[in-house]
Amino acid sequence: MSNAAAQTHPQAVTVPVVTAQTKSIAILLATALIAFGVYYFIGIDQGAWSVFGKSMVIHEFFHDGRHFLGFPCH
Repeated sequence: MSNAAAQTHPQAVTVPVVTAQTKSIAILLATALIAFGVYYFIGIDQGAWSVFGKSMVIHEFFHDGRHFLGFPCH
């Protein structure tokens, strides 16, 4: 038996950077961000104090849905 065959080389250990828990947290945060955005545009944005200035475009776009969901707007 030769020395070359007897030598073993250590194997590299792979460590996953994105684990299942990290992926779940990212999905949860993205979902919460989208949910807060939807809630703002449908339930809170009144046009006069809008993030986008004095434009009533977003308010009017969601107007009927806002009344259907029970949010007061005027």
